[in-house]
Amino acid sequence: MTPVKRSRKAVITEAPAGEAKVPVQGAEGRVADHLNNRIFFRLFQVANTLQKQAVKELGVTTVQWAVLGALSDPRPTYGMSVGTLADFLVVSRQNLDGVLKRLERDGLVERVTDPEDRRARVVKLTPVGFVFWKELRERISLFYDQAVSGFKFDDRVALAHYLNALQGQLMKVRLEPRRRERKKSDRRP
Repeated sequence: MTPVKRSRKAVITEAPAGEAKVPVQGAEGRVADHLNNRIFFRLFQVANTLQKQAVKELGVTTVQWAVLGALSDPRPTYGMSVGTLADFLVVSRQNLDGVLKRLERDGLVERVTDPEDRRARVVKLTPVGFVFWKELRERISLFYDQAVSGFKFDDRVALAHYLNALQGQLMKVRLEPRRRERKKSDRRP
């Protein structure tokens, strides 16, 4: 990056194409802020790239892929509740409901009465869904192999470790609520 403007307080830098210019303060904290911003922006880009490539190469969204994978686990043979599935995938029930409706429409999943609690309903793969998942899983393996082909095994282990650690830290984030800003109508003339 090349400096554009210098002052005692900050250096505005030229960002790589597609990234916003970010003021970097002279103190170490500002450099750390810039690095943190780059890390989270890169995660955002990686997630979007994964989504685009999954749809293009596999024909499913990443959430559909995750739902099918979660429901293919043989342990919950009778299915999973929507709430449990949403918690497991770390998505909202509202977003999951739309995905489930599309998968139901395609005949891959169904919502059925929970055999252990007749008042509740669970989601499970249909026989067609199991066949679809088996074929998809083979393509996913090829997708994974190509996506990480430039990484050594130890690099993949380290990446998985740091992503797990970051997710754990994200779950601990607690910010103080923003102060309520006064509306224009609340202001005195």
